[in-house]
Amino acid sequence: MEKSELVKLALKAREMAYTPYSHWNVGAALLTKAGKVYMGCNIENASYTPTNCAERTAFFKAVSEGEREFTAIAIVGGPQGQAPKGICPPCGVCRQVMMEFCDYEKFEVILGVSENEYESYKLNEVMPMGFGPGDLGLPKPKLL
Repeated sequence: MEKSELVKLALKAREMAYTPYSHWNVGAALLTKAGKVYMGCNIENASYTPTNCAERTAFFKAVSEGEREFTAIAIVGGPQGQAPKGICPPCGVCRQVMMEFCDYEKFEVILGVSENEYESYKLNEVMPMGFGPGDLGLPKPKLL
């Protein structure tokens, strides 16, 4: 799948964001190794802690349906009711979730403004010195 197509799907997911507190809408489109895409948006909560980012929403949807291998994620974000004006990098918690399920050197993080304007990074570039399953000295969890 083209990067621009993945960014376009992230922009579509962003339209579903529930952000009555921050008014900062984020959408994500997660590409599996098999070519399936899971979309997610951020979902806020009045007590803040239960709030879930778009990236984690996409990952949790995919994992809950048995997916365990991912190649890329596109992320877009910006003020509610406005087109994104700049890139929106994933928060630290979302980067940690990526560390759990993605290849540190190959997984692609695409930060989009529009389907024609985006930047692309590898996970190890957005999560330097990341801590993942391999750091526990245990074998990597088996795929379902």
